[in-house]
Amino acid sequence: MSHPSQPSIRLTTAQALVRFLSAQYTERDGERHRLIAGTWGIFGHGNVAGIGQALVEYGELMPYHQGRNEQAMVHAAVGHARQCDRLSAQAVTTSIGPGATNLVTGAALATINRLPVLLLPGDYFATRAADPLLQQLEHPVEFDVSVNDALRPVSRYFDRITRPEALIPSALNAARVLADPAETGAVTLALPQDVQAEAYDWPAEFFAERVWPVRRPAPDPAELTEAVRAVRAARRPLIVAGGGVHHSRAEQALRSLVDATGIPVASTQAGKGALRWDHPQDVGGIGHTGTAVADALARTADLVIGVGTRYTDFTTASHTLFQHPGVRFLNLNITAFDAHKLAARTVVADARAALQALAGPLAGHRVDPSYEAEYRAGKERWERVVEAAYRADDEDAVPTQTQVLGALDAVVGDDDVVINAAGSLPGDLHKLWRARSPRQYHLEYGYSCMGYEIPAAVGVQQAAPDTVVWALVGDGTYLMMPTEIVTAVQEGLPVNLVLIQNHGYASIGGLSEAVGGERFGTAYRYRAADGSFTGAPLPVDLAANAASLGMEVLRAKTVRELRAALATARAGDRPTCVYVETDPAPTAPPAEAWWDVPVAETAGRRAAVRAREEYERQAADRRRHL
Repeated sequence: MSHPSQPSIRLTTAQALVRFLSAQYTERDGERHRLIAGTWGIFGHGNVAGIGQALVEYGELMPYHQGRNEQAMVHAAVGHARQCDRLSAQAVTTSIGPGATNLVTGAALATINRLPVLLLPGDYFATRAADPLLQQLEHPVEFDVSVNDALRPVSRYFDRITRPEALIPSALNAARVLADPAETGAVTLALPQDVQAEAYDWPAEFFAERVWPVRRPAPDPAELTEAVRAVRAARRPLIVAGGGVHHSRAEQALRSLVDATGIPVASTQAGKGALRWDHPQDVGGIGHTGTAVADALARTADLVIGVGTRYTDFTTASHTLFQHPGVRFLNLNITAFDAHKLAARTVVADARAALQALAGPLAGHRVDPSYEAEYRAGKERWERVVEAAYRADDEDAVPTQTQVLGALDAVVGDDDVVINAAGSLPGDLHKLWRARSPRQYHLEYGYSCMGYEIPAAVGVQQAAPDTVVWALVGDGTYLMMPTEIVTAVQEGLPVNLVLIQNHGYASIGGLSEAVGGERFGTAYRYRAADGSFTGAPLPVDLAANAASLGMEVLRAKTVRELRAALATARAGDRPTCVYVETDPAPTAPPAEAWWDVPVAETAGRRAAVRAREEYERQAADRRRHL
């Protein structure tokens, strides 16, 4: 009970939580946002009488969004949070059992990508009044375990609210973590269904408006001095721009610094668009899916300056990319965990604050003109590669995948958002896409989760209703999670879906061939007489499926038809699918750097033997940076 001298309000735990969340805000640079802009929900016995009833009770305070798949709801919330630069998030509520465990994939994606989402799964009776419950996991030794414990390793904060009053400190901690750029990710409050419906006298102060400042910590002076010394001493510095540049809105600070110093900028998947593609210092994507010029610079860089990046294996080419004998690393990152990677000198600070702090002490410093001439010539050569990949000599031919990107490139506006996550498209996009604004290139490649694109497009469209949003998917991704098309139709969200039919897992098919797997199990085809999946393509009609879910569908068979369909979709005001079957002939430039996927050490098939020989040759270049 609350203290007698304190005013109190009698509410259920679920009602109190909704009231609390509706009064939480973030603030950065004088700009205020709702911390929880809305709540997604699918209801079952674990949350319908608790959170469900509370959302009805306080519908004027908390917008509700109806989802079709629990994982997809998390993806939509993550898309929303990324579009809002992590300053606003959404909540997701589910029932107990399968509804709750369906959250795990989305939670992992959010936490890996450092993006905030609040998960509110139902849980079993705290009182054990009805035990075992429908869908209850009965662990014979640890009886307090529920399926929601699967969310612990993929959450940045987890608590099970077994008493109403326990919500008070836990809700405050949840808000703190969601708003903290160094801590954020998936936050899970598991809510036993009896506790959700239980009444309690809540202190009125719990529901007061609260503003959570999103800090911009400045660099430590000693770290800054060391960083300046390292940059001034470097002859071939290279900046690697990661997602932290966007989250911090540090794009202008980055541009100012490189305009003054001439240091080239390569980008990770999350960092692409930190500079416009046509900026003189932008050399494109880096790593396994990077450009030839960026990877050549990385191999010879004597100082690698990571800004807001966590250095995944695609970025480092599995630790084979940075080959200069004396290469050193300088990392600017708000998270100390990431800043210390690769035995780097560190500046643990907000990305924008750190870049601005570097600018003064580096005044008058500029890289050697011969270095600038080298990377600018490399950039020009690469742009010719992009033009060749985009160009269609025959407008009436079936387009290749890179020609699809070329057609889209010709149609999009500077502020359109292009979303992708998995398959062969991320590699082609990272190499070839010409990002024109900070938010245009929306690649989820921390988890590279098939099925992310369509629900994320819904979340982005919610966050930016006047923005044209494109979700790019192949047939494999589409078949995994098309469900939120129905949500887009229901809400009147004019998302555009570019659906590429290539009859299977194109990306993994190529990888399988490279590692001796002989494309086994990667094609969507009938079984042949020998039992293999090498028969005719399956007669599925994904365009008809999208139409059956409520989308307007435009079928394009040629490059010419594709250009027209994309233009029509962009001008439309309802959810639209552009469906195109592509020529499977590879037209994307090959990988410029390695990626470590272990190959069978011993095998009887020649394909695997050859792949192992190539693996050992590449792995010999791997080094530890200590």
